[in-house]
Amino acid sequence: MERVTFGVLGPVVAWDGGGADVALKGPRHRAVLARLIIARRRVVPLARLVDDLWDEPPKGAAGAVQTFVADLRRALEPDRPPRAPARLLVTEGPGYALRAAPDGVDAWRFAAAVGAAASSPPAQALEQVKEAMGWWRGPAYAEFAQEEWAGGERSRLAELRLQAVELQAQARLDLGLAAEAVPDLDAHLVEHPWREDAWRLLALALYRMGRQGDALSVLRRARTTLADQLGLDPGPRLRRLEADILAQDPLLDAAPGPVPAAARLWEQATATYHRTVAAGARTRLESTVGLLRNLAMTGGGGLRAAQEHRLAAVMAAAEFGDPELTARVIGAFDVPAIWTRSDDAQQAERIVATAERTLAALPGDPSYDAARCRLLATIALEMRGTRSERGPQAAREAEEIARRLDDPALLAFALNGVYMQSCTRAGLAPRRDTVGAELLALATRHGLVTFEVLGHLIRLQARSALGDFRAADAHAAAADRLAERYERPLVGCFTDWYRALRLAAVGQPAQAEAAYRVAATRLEGAGMPGVEQGLLALALLCLRLVDGTRSALKAAEQVDLETDWGPYRPWAEPFALLRGGHRADAGAALRALPEPPADLMYEALCCLQGAVALEVGDQVVLAQARARLLPAAGQLAGAGSGMITLGPVDRWLAAFTAALGPSSSPGPRT
Repeated sequence: MERVTFGVLGPVVAWDGGGADVALKGPRHRAVLARLIIARRRVVPLARLVDDLWDEPPKGAAGAVQTFVADLRRALEPDRPPRAPARLLVTEGPGYALRAAPDGVDAWRFAAAVGAAASSPPAQALEQVKEAMGWWRGPAYAEFAQEEWAGGERSRLAELRLQAVELQAQARLDLGLAAEAVPDLDAHLVEHPWREDAWRLLALALYRMGRQGDALSVLRRARTTLADQLGLDPGPRLRRLEADILAQDPLLDAAPGPVPAAARLWEQATATYHRTVAAGARTRLESTVGLLRNLAMTGGGGLRAAQEHRLAAVMAAAEFGDPELTARVIGAFDVPAIWTRSDDAQQAERIVATAERTLAALPGDPSYDAARCRLLATIALEMRGTRSERGPQAAREAEEIARRLDDPALLAFALNGVYMQSCTRAGLAPRRDTVGAELLALATRHGLVTFEVLGHLIRLQARSALGDFRAADAHAAAADRLAERYERPLVGCFTDWYRALRLAAVGQPAQAEAAYRVAATRLEGAGMPGVEQGLLALALLCLRLVDGTRSALKAAEQVDLETDWGPYRPWAEPFALLRGGHRADAGAALRALPEPPADLMYEALCCLQGAVALEVGDQVVLAQARARLLPAAGQLAGAGSGMITLGPVDRWLAAFTAALGPSSSPGPRT
């Protein structure tokens, strides 16, 4: 089959293998194609296509869509034999899917290029962004600007394009090309004056050109613009830049020299290592794990690579038949973890199984206690989000050994495991806050920077749940400072989501939605599917319920199951059924829901379940939701995630109690 590619970074087009335009017929044909591209290879039901193509579908609309699909198939696969199944625009289940190649759509390539550029060396990043920006032919999905179904994807791509402009400017600054960065940044800010990072880059570029006064003037304009348009003060990076410029901090000056020097040093060291250490040596295996540990903290590409190779390293160690070696390899990957849902559940299960076998094989001698502690902490971390008793037990045992050995690094790792096992029910934010406070003090005292960042993020989450946003703001700022100083780019993913939550919590839904969409783009390619999958859809649903003025039925108007709901889909399905008018089915789906996983979204999912129960009048589910939420009375529902909130738990408890009637008042809090 001749390869067909698609363009949506401008008007919607298709090109054949020779680069010629494919004749797509009329506007509704293009709309069907665009709608399928937005679904990203997923099935779009025929009924949804009908609803999206017409405000008031005419009689025979379904047949018309089928005709459009048939026409598109002939255009896209002109050489397909009669009655042979389509391979590109396929029929599947209740609808259709476009099985374009991963690089077959310019928007998909653009997102991948921007993600790659974010973790590439400056010269390579500059070339990647320049090429990717050349793929734009106009606004994304240009002819569908007014269509609701295209709005989310158009916003996402527009945000990625803005990020690309800023990545290009950063690369130029890193290469000592400050003068080349200024014109594009000036034009960028005329169109998008709320972009804090663009203000920062422009001021820094001007400073490096010797224009200190202009740089300070830019920062003053940024302060005024943000205050007038968004009612916000400049963020910590802008404030810090202003202070650094006033102090003429030498670190602000471009210094391209050390980068090549560091690269040469790395090449020389690795070449020497390869020459002197045998390929099958155990030393090389342990060194590899140390490299993977560091790689995991460098950003999206590094984290993905570390995750891919970690299991292979563990399995390779196990093949030596030496439990001490296997324990060292497993335990060396002490990468701090903040999210209580695994990125790869199957890999986690295999690592836990290997760790358990290694524990059983280790000698009982006390000299192996440190290795035993690291294995137990690993088990506690990898069993996050499950309801097995083994996870909490392993966390307790690891903590006890670490305290007995009085080893700060070991205790920090063990406390991370304790934190991961502290989401077994609602209302545990105070416990997590205590863990975070000890971890923060320990890490600060002993120079454990990555665990210091973790301590700030844990406390950010916990203080958010307790409604103490002043403290949460301080922890977010501290985490960002450490991340910038020690090159920990993934930290910003969490602080960006926190700031969106902050807007939601103080009653600024429009600003919160915009902030959520921006934060979601930063998660793309970050190597954290356990965080990313379904998070934006969940956040937007919670945002519609946060102030208590909307019913589940009203909130359901925006629920679309074709959106990526990830692990939260079962909790979205009752809303989708309500939206379709299927109240009985919504009630049945509600009653079939399991208890939410033991993770940071526990309280939020309980509230969503309760919201639908209020709508359909299900007394059993209401009583269940109230009982589960009661330990979190006085807190903000979902805010312990540091990412979303559904408002005060007390308001939800009051609504549940009122619906259940006066004879059902809850018992005492535990």
